[in-house]
Amino acid sequence: MNSLSLKSLDKLAQAEQSVPNYRMGDKQPKIGIVHIGPGAFFRGHQAWYTHQAMKLAGGNWGISCVSMRSAGVAEALNPQNGLFTLAVLDAEPSYEVVGSIQEVIVATQQYQRVMDRLSHEDTQFVTMTITEKGYCLDSEGLLAREHVDIQQDLTTQANAISAVGLLSQALMLRFDKGLAPLTILSCDNLTDNGKKLRQAIISFSTIKYPQMVQWLSTQLICPCSMVDSITPATDNSLKSQVKQALNVTDSWPIKREAFIQWVIEDCLPSKRPAWELAGATFTKDVRGFEHAKLRLLNCPHSTLAYLGVLLDVETVFDGMQIPKVVELLEDLVKEEVIPSFTAPEEMDVVAYKNDIFDRFRNPAIRHLVAQIAWDGSQKLPMRILPIIEKNIVENRSIKNLTMAVVAWFMFVRKRYQQQVELVDPLADKLLTVASQCNNQAQHDITLLMSISEVFSAELSQHPVFIENLQNSYQQLLPLLTGDKTVWA
Repeated sequence: MNSLSLKSLDKLAQAEQSVPNYRMGDKQPKIGIVHIGPGAFFRGHQAWYTHQAMKLAGGNWGISCVSMRSAGVAEALNPQNGLFTLAVLDAEPSYEVVGSIQEVIVATQQYQRVMDRLSHEDTQFVTMTITEKGYCLDSEGLLAREHVDIQQDLTTQANAISAVGLLSQALMLRFDKGLAPLTILSCDNLTDNGKKLRQAIISFSTIKYPQMVQWLSTQLICPCSMVDSITPATDNSLKSQVKQALNVTDSWPIKREAFIQWVIEDCLPSKRPAWELAGATFTKDVRGFEHAKLRLLNCPHSTLAYLGVLLDVETVFDGMQIPKVVELLEDLVKEEVIPSFTAPEEMDVVAYKNDIFDRFRNPAIRHLVAQIAWDGSQKLPMRILPIIEKNIVENRSIKNLTMAVVAWFMFVRKRYQQQVELVDPLADKLLTVASQCNNQAQHDITLLMSISEVFSAELSQHPVFIENLQNSYQQLLPLLTGDKTVWA
């Protein structure tokens, strides 16, 4: 059987498979984008958006991928001319060959080639998916100058080992050549990601490349962005499905859910990929979309996870098969979440909420509720408690929101009862509190409110909050003993 490559595109097109028309025959776009961190999410997300943009509007936006250390992606994709298959997991899976990637370079093996690509006049954009820790920031979101990688890059002339160091060196090369800086687009789940990245690069360059700091300050564009889509890990089953569907062998296909979102700060140069043709949103209010995601996605997601564990379901999909759970989530979002914030003007809140619930109902995505339930002490103050505080001030219902808080507490108690590991930075304290519970609502809620790392002094003493918590506690208490009668 043939391996996926440029040579196989004609046959795939004849078989009416979806292929990159912009790489057929002699058509090969120039490389205009360098992407750092070519993991599965990038290939299912930004690479696909760029693929669609070139299919629909053309342009020299081929992607050169840079892997900082691992050679795995290079070994899989370079023999395939960068091509890979994307499987979209919907009610009926669909497959398409994505052609936006043209090469993969491993920085530790071909560092000069990385520098040549980043400093080439055709290269206009850098996109990045390197996870939050890859930015080497401190707790304030500023460059951690004492970080071991940053220290090495600042104090030696060796090849850069941090992304910030590598980009700063590349920008210095462009400065020396008289080229414009790159537009550098962070695509990691980091609030104000563009602002923090820009600040980190300028902070680094102030020490190592002071001659270009003024140039960076006036010309460097680092838009903020928000991304969303679930990309499960590739397995042998996916490879077999792709082989059967396309009649080619793909070394590393990618799968993702049908839902996909990319929100980009509207400050890009006029010459750019037509990402909006693939559904990307350009806005002045990326922060507004982040707030909407926290409220409309993360809040019900966490609520479903804690209820799901109490109801002994395994996945988000399983939880959405319980009518009482769905009813609670619908009321939560409609009555308590949506009225609590102002959505960006580009967002249809009801359509977004419906998309989210459709995602929860997707049987092809096995999202484990026990895993989503991790780190609740860190998530509640971000996802749920601010909505409760606002609704109390504005005299709105918090009935379902407090069910979410109590469901988390019951989840902690269940972990204690079953002697199952609790994955949470506050695990020791939470389990100690759980050990002191006696199933009396007033007593146990008082214990819950003693967790000052989660609940503020003001909120933990608010009578409306306490009353709602106690009511929710009485309703959920039977689940601790396995009595699911009310939820049947």
